[in-house]
Amino acid sequence: MANRGVAYGFSRQCHMKILQKFDLVRAKEALAWIEAVVGQPLNPAANDVEDQTDVKTCLKDGQMLCRLMNILNPGAIRKINESKLAFKEMENIEMFLKACRNFGMKEVDTFQTQDLYEAKAMFSVINCLYSLGSLAKKNGFDGPTIGVKIAEENRRTFTEDQIAKGKMHINLQYGCTSGASQKGMRPYGASLKM
Repeated sequence: MANRGVAYGFSRQCHMKILQKFDLVRAKEALAWIEAVVGQPLNPAANDVEDQTDVKTCLKDGQMLCRLMNILNPGAIRKINESKLAFKEMENIEMFLKACRNFGMKEVDTFQTQDLYEAKAMFSVINCLYSLGSLAKKNGFDGPTIGVKIAEENRRTFTEDQIAKGKMHINLQYGCTSGASQKGMRPYGASLKM
């Protein structure tokens, strides 16, 4: 984990692209949302976060993530590990991710434990928090929210009579009545005769 060597070449390029995906403003908004929902300040506080390392420090032990999930979905995580041992902290993160999936989050919206614990892809952690906020809103959470509103299905049903009338109706949305043509257009590069 901490003994990882410096990346060179293509690995370095990939690492730099991942670092560029991180948006500090979105991260601060997500951390402020966690503080508002849980009702406890992070360490460091959301306003004091300056980079990815600070975000990692706030969330690395997984305790605030587990508390957040228990507020959004009561009883989702039975026991939160208070220990500072690495495997216990990673277990908290894994329990949070499992609770997110059980809450209805798609696998693609979650992150890997190492993305947070080793700060490999902090942008995916922030994206997961935004997805969780959207999902909480959809599932009826009435507290502070973050993220977009998830669309709900709006199925339409038509009678056979309505379908038949629709097939008989021809409007100009299908194009003009004379058909498409290139009459009056010059081909590219052709000279204009005057």
